[in-house]
Amino acid sequence: MLRMNKQNQLNIIKEDFINCQKILLAIGDETRQSILLVLMGTDCQTGLRVGEITEQTHLSRPAVSHHLKVLRDAGVILMRKEGTKNFYYINIRTELGLLKTLMLDIDKFMQNFYRNDEI
Repeated sequence: MLRMNKQNQLNIIKEDFINCQKILLAIGDETRQSILLVLMGTDCQTGLRVGEITEQTHLSRPAVSHHLKVLRDAGVILMRKEGTKNFYYINIRTELGLLKTLMLDIDKFMQNFYRNDEI
């Protein structure tokens, strides 16, 4: 297998960054990180309602709703409707896989072009 040249690998990483922009913006916010931690930390497999997230994060309902929308738009969480109730939960088939690809491509690049352990 031919080893890719530096520019080809940089182009791949550039594409990875473009693919990850929405998710990086969504999870880069501390408030959204706290909401994600609440959702990940729950034993409830069916998701949490805005009120439950509000209680655990000490944010206002409108703030929680806004941040949930950003996370939903980025594909990090999903919402399930049950009558008039909305339940939010982590999307296990999430765009977070794009972040893994980005990190693997950066790691591969660093191994190929920066072998010096003293950096």
